[in-house]
Amino acid sequence: MSRCEYSLLCNFPKCRAKLSGFAWVTACSHVFCDHHGSGEFSRTPAICPACSSTLSGKLDIVRTELAPSEQYKAMVLVGLRPETVLDISQRALAFWTYQVNQERLMMEYSLSRAEVQVVQMEKVIAQQNQTRELEMNALREEIASLNKRLGEYKQKYSEVSELLMKKNRQYQKLQGLFEALRLRYIPAGSRDGLHHASQAFTTGLVRQHSPHGSPPFLTVGAEGDRLFSLEPESFKSFFQFNSSPGEKGHSFMKKN
Repeated sequence: MSRCEYSLLCNFPKCRAKLSGFAWVTACSHVFCDHHGSGEFSRTPAICPACSSTLSGKLDIVRTELAPSEQYKAMVLVGLRPETVLDISQRALAFWTYQVNQERLMMEYSLSRAEVQVVQMEKVIAQQNQTRELEMNALREEIASLNKRLGEYKQKYSEVSELLMKKNRQYQKLQGLFEALRLRYIPAGSRDGLHHASQAFTTGLVRQHSPHGSPPFLTVGAEGDRLFSLEPESFKSFFQFNSSPGEKGHSFMKKN
């Protein structure tokens, strides 16, 4: 794996930033950014933030430049024996292998946690969907029941409307028949009085007439007092005014 495909990350638990410029490398094969390395390794004794190892040796902690100059690369291993150069290269490659492996393990751990969270979320979503489905079924049943009741009410309303129209037709027919009979059997002079009476019967309101328009038998005055007088002469004339001439001679007396 080339450097272009992978970059070192800070091993500080809460940092995980890509390293550039200077970095702090430990003997326990961990690497930290310049900010966290300067802060953590300024204490004595120094403790690795990643594995809690004690770093008391002189070369247990090294601050190195990740992109050294060409002059440094030309002179850093000059004069060393080939086996020493290979040993240094092997140790450097082992550090990179360890870092890549740790990063892979970290990614696998993050992936497993994400998968667990996904499974939990799927369970929660499935439960929520089931609950929503039950609620939807209950609402569908309620809607169906309401639609059924609405249909029943519409049918009842239609029946009542038809019955009302039928009663209205019967009422109009009876009213027309009543008018026809009234015009046929009532004299012309009494039609106005009956017309007012029918209006009073229909509306519930009684119209008061003036004394001049009242019938003769409801007239109040001297003539009325004379007609309804209880004097003997009047009483006698009341029973004899319709008698025939042959009966006028007989007295209206009760035999003992």
